[in-house]
Amino acid sequence: MAETFVIDHVGQRGDGVARVNGAPRYVPYTLPGETVDATPMAASDRMQLVAVRTPSPQRIDPFCGHFGTCGGCAIQHWQPDAYRAWKRQFVVDTLARADIGVDVADLIDAHGAGRRRVTLHARRAADGSFPVGFAAPNSHAVIAIDACPVLDPMLSGALDAARALAALLKPVAKPLDIQVTAADNGLDVDVRGSGPLPAKIVTALSRLAEQYKLARLTRHGELVLMRAPPVVTMGVATVPLPPGSFLQATVAGEETLATLAAAYCGKAKRIVDLFCGVGPFALRLAVKARVAAFDSDAGAIASLQKAVASAHGLKPITAEARDLFRRPLVPQELRDVDAVVFDPPRQGAEAQSRQLAASKIPVVVAVSCNVTTFARDARILIDGGYKIEAVTPVDQFRHTPHVELVARFVR
Repeated sequence: MAETFVIDHVGQRGDGVARVNGAPRYVPYTLPGETVDATPMAASDRMQLVAVRTPSPQRIDPFCGHFGTCGGCAIQHWQPDAYRAWKRQFVVDTLARADIGVDVADLIDAHGAGRRRVTLHARRAADGSFPVGFAAPNSHAVIAIDACPVLDPMLSGALDAARALAALLKPVAKPLDIQVTAADNGLDVDVRGSGPLPAKIVTALSRLAEQYKLARLTRHGELVLMRAPPVVTMGVATVPLPPGSFLQATVAGEETLATLAAAYCGKAKRIVDLFCGVGPFALRLAVKARVAAFDSDAGAIASLQKAVASAHGLKPITAEARDLFRRPLVPQELRDVDAVVFDPPRQGAEAQSRQLAASKIPVVVAVSCNVTTFARDARILIDGGYKIEAVTPVDQFRHTPHVELVARFVR
């Protein structure tokens, strides 16, 4: 039976939060001040929205017909200025809880043309078809989609290609995961869950790759076929992509984060880039500074080295594969460095932050996709004698609760 709630605020995951006897109840797709009807989900404090009795004046119509059934976007129903204020406030509140005092700049929208990476799922349906789309909210069910308006137009063929792959590979026991990246010269596709591919299937895949202009097709990162090595442009460099490689979600997001990092490095002439990936920061920082880049992904480092070898107009870049969680750079290795940029995965960089805190580096620039782990690492730097001067939040995952940021620390 549905219960009636009054929504107090929007929580960190994008759900409306109501209070019942002091305990939170999370109701998706709702806004502050709304009166709503919702039913409880089994063994959970999450609710399923039934109806909005009293809508907020900030409520707007979603622009995607799949919103609410597809689990991709959490917020399309909130007026943009209020949504942007909420996302910035999440950064402010998280830092305040860690007792980190700093003025947080306005949120920068870095959605740009849309997301250039997507992971689609396919599963056999009861009628024998193979729907392709995204997982439903809090479920493994696949919601078939005919279009996704948050994707970069360069991914316009991704859904058709994924449907053709699903029809050919016919996933049965578990979903087929199809990761598609928009490279400059075609779609780079990595398939997971298909099982071994017999020769006749590979032949059929070759025809499919021609039809849908796939630059490369891999299975669990292993090459199946390649029409052209997929590449992306970063600054003045052309970077070959490792299979299934990590890229920032949007081109605008990558450029915004790199521009902020470079500005926060100031006039530094010797920069270390930690968790460098394929080089989105290093290849831009090297316009004005010598760069030493490190990452645990040997494939990413090899791609960066190839990009450096063919680029012109850059100062020297060295790139080394190193596990920065187990072997963080220590102060002795950072003695002659003017600035460090570090952009770790979501778990942050606690071990590396402790070594940075013990160093004498004048400037540390942190890039983060997780405000909570950033606050922990920032606290380590501050306790080690650094002062946090600036924090700029960046929104390249528009319509979701995810927010990134770039921060500057100085001694």
